[in-house]
This record gives sequence, C-alpha cells and structure tokens, in this order.
Amino acid sequence: MVPGLASVAVLVNPGNSTHPAVLKNVEAAAEKLGMKVVPVDARTASEIDAAVATAARKGAGAVIVATDALYSGQGPRLADASLKHRLPTISIYMEHVQAGTLMSYGEDIAGFHRQAATYVDKILKGVKPANLPVEQPTRFELVINRKTAKALGLNVPQELLLRADKLLT
Repeated sequence: MVPGLASVAVLVNPGNSTHPAVLKNVEAAAEKLGMKVVPVDARTASEIDAAVATAARKGAGAVIVATDALYSGQGPRLADASLKHRLPTISIYMEHVQAGTLMSYGEDIAGFHRQAATYVDKILKGVKPANLPVEQPTRFELVINRKTAKALGLNVPQELLLRADKLLT
C-alpha cells in the first residue's frame, strides 16, 4: 500500500501491559522486511496528535495503532493527526477508517458480540465458565478508505481492493 516503506511507527499506550509484546512482534516482523520500527507513546487521548507528530519527525512512513481501549474511540483524533502529518494509519477498528484513517484489519466486532452473547446464554443456563472452551475470532474484516488513500497520494493495489470487505469513499 505504501511503496518503499522503510520505517513504521507503532502507537502504544505505556499503561497497557500487553503493548511490550505487541511491539516485540511488530519489530520481529519488521526486521524480516528490513524495516525500522519507531515506537510512539500516547497515554491519553490528548497525547495522540503529539505521538503522530513524533512519528513523522522520526521519519516513519506509516502508523500502526496498537489495540487499546483508550484508542478505540479516537477515530476522528487519529484521522486528523494522520492526515495532518500525511501518515497512512492502520488499526483494528473500522470506526477509525470511517473517521478518515486509511485502513483497518481486525476481527468482525458484530460476530464477536454474537459469540459473547452465546457464552452469556450458556452461563445463565448453568454452564460453569471454566467448562467453556476458549475461542478465537474466525472472521476478520479489511476496510479501506479510498478518499484517504487519494488524499495521501496512494494508489490502492487492485489485490487489496478485491480482498477488502468494505471500501469507503
């Protein structure tokens, strides 16, 4: 999606105990691709713009938003900062793409809620939670904002257009 991408920022919340592992996984994948990873921190919503500005200043060519409850409702803020600093941004949240970030790839949230409802139903009917299996998501959605791609001067490859579950314009 971003030709010649050599450096990617990862937006992390230092208060989230899972983010060091996320960062480690991104760094391992980036190393295989010969890319540099630039971690940027935002502990609060008001720190997001400064974190994206830091990513741009440090030469990142794109931003990956780590999964965090803090970031889930920050689509407009992330979109504004990403467009202001001309950084393509990806997260798991389709709502971010609807607000103007470039793309999302993540589990089908509606399906996740249906799955959770079946667990609640079973528990209310007397099944002990410890007897329920741990399940992983099986459906993932790719959402691309074509208007944002155009604003960033990016051409969306035909392969991604065909694989996308939703294209926003």
